[in-house]
Amino acid sequence: MIKEISLRVKPQTAVSSEILTQHISSCTGLNQKSINAIRILKRSIDARQREIFVNLTVRVFIDEEPPAVEYSKTAYHDVSERPRVIVVGAGPGGLFAALRLIENNLHPIVLERGKDVHTRRKDIALISKTQQVDSESNYAFGEGGAGAFSDGKLYTRSTKRGNVDKILKVFCQHGADTAILADAHPHIGTDRLPGVIENMRKTILDHGGEVHFQTKVDRLLFNAKHEVCGAGCTDDKTFEGPVILATGHSARDVYRMLDHFGVDLEVKGLAIGVRLEHPSSLIDQIMYHNQNGRGKYLPSAEYRMTAQSGGRGVYSFCMCPGGFVIPAASGPQQIVVNGMSPAGRNSKWSNSGIVVETKPEDLEHPSFKNLMQQAMKDDEFATAHPNNNDSDSSLRMMFLQEALEHECWMQGNRQQTAPAQPMTDFVNHHLTCDLPECSYSPGIVASPLHFWLPSFISSRLIEGFQVFAHHYHEFLTRKALLIAIETRTSSPVRITRNTDNLQHVTIPGLFPCGEGAGYAGGIVSAAIDGERCADAAAVLF
Repeated sequence: MIKEISLRVKPQTAVSSEILTQHISSCTGLNQKSINAIRILKRSIDARQREIFVNLTVRVFIDEEPPAVEYSKTAYHDVSERPRVIVVGAGPGGLFAALRLIENNLHPIVLERGKDVHTRRKDIALISKTQQVDSESNYAFGEGGAGAFSDGKLYTRSTKRGNVDKILKVFCQHGADTAILADAHPHIGTDRLPGVIENMRKTILDHGGEVHFQTKVDRLLFNAKHEVCGAGCTDDKTFEGPVILATGHSARDVYRMLDHFGVDLEVKGLAIGVRLEHPSSLIDQIMYHNQNGRGKYLPSAEYRMTAQSGGRGVYSFCMCPGGFVIPAASGPQQIVVNGMSPAGRNSKWSNSGIVVETKPEDLEHPSFKNLMQQAMKDDEFATAHPNNNDSDSSLRMMFLQEALEHECWMQGNRQQTAPAQPMTDFVNHHLTCDLPECSYSPGIVASPLHFWLPSFISSRLIEGFQVFAHHYHEFLTRKALLIAIETRTSSPVRITRNTDNLQHVTIPGLFPCGEGAGYAGGIVSAAIDGERCADAAAVLF
């Protein structure tokens, strides 16, 4: 017999299968010896009150054995001789598009500008040692995309767009811990995700697909009907087939290429701000309402903060408990920060992006206009970024990103040392002499962020911090550090597509996909969109 039971238990009960079995026996009257196995279907932490509970939904196997496999696996076919579809980008959107193409009996050709995930690790490590960023192999570009070296967060609100459970099961099939199938906020961890990605590549290759690294697409190929019929690369190689364009939101040269060829693009809003890093022990104390922190049985605490300031949202983004702040620039003369966590979430810091909603019309704010004018006075920067600040350009929000990242690089002594300021100094407009220890490995430099950040951003961040501190009194503290700048929260551009067949509105055969096209916001939603684009491409055959 199998029974599904909902439970509300203390943390120490939830972490021990033996104690959990005893608890189920006690509250249901079942003979403990008759319980052969327990499978946790759903798990979440309720930390709203001082006493913390774990909510569980469990499947209890009574006098029978559980199935050997906890989930259904996806079957893949040999597609060596099947029609070809080009997938540009090997991030979550591209990888899941390729796997879904194989399901649909089509031959994916994955073209990735960066390196394989193992080699890419070495280039990422060099950023801290040399203060230089490889423009084709970094935290944004390479196998796995921006998600490969991140917290591996798999929580999404995109349930209406596709089958989230299917995406999680595919991750498990390729080596992720099955705990992601149960956790309310699942994550894989930056230390484990690269291995999962390598297994996905192996599945693609073992079933007849192709994966080409260091193969940068720089043009689309068209037939006589002005339909996309392939992609051309910087090494003069060409590949034939319809194109799923899953390049991620940092591939700015792709946006420029599309704009140059007259591909219809739309300007899109962003969220811009900083990385805020606290000691993880302090976040544990605040969120678990306990001066002793999380204790033995709870994970590093998460938080989610929201506020309104001047008609714009101020909120936490990509919170990484027990993690690190990382250098996420994808080219020269940029500083961009992001966060990541290992699977154990066991570092002594916790960080989150704290960002301000920014819309295209906000570019008229004087502080933004002044920033972009100052950026264009740098001849090298102006040459590399022509015309992006035109008031009618679809790339004008991207130009704001670039100007902010360039200014941050200037403030960081023209290296990857990031400008930083204690949280209280920022809020109180104080200059900073000393900085607390932090996780950002290239190093930090004391900087008056309150002075040089555009006031549109800084004033709203200050008000947001004050709102957060009203709810969590210890949150606003000198122990917390602001590290600039967080700009890559989403794509600054939307590559327009039809809602029915997902092809570009004016160019058949081109399927804009994932975060880079403006249709996703995280690993799972990008993966879902990749599958949807693969299904849409299959209709052509």
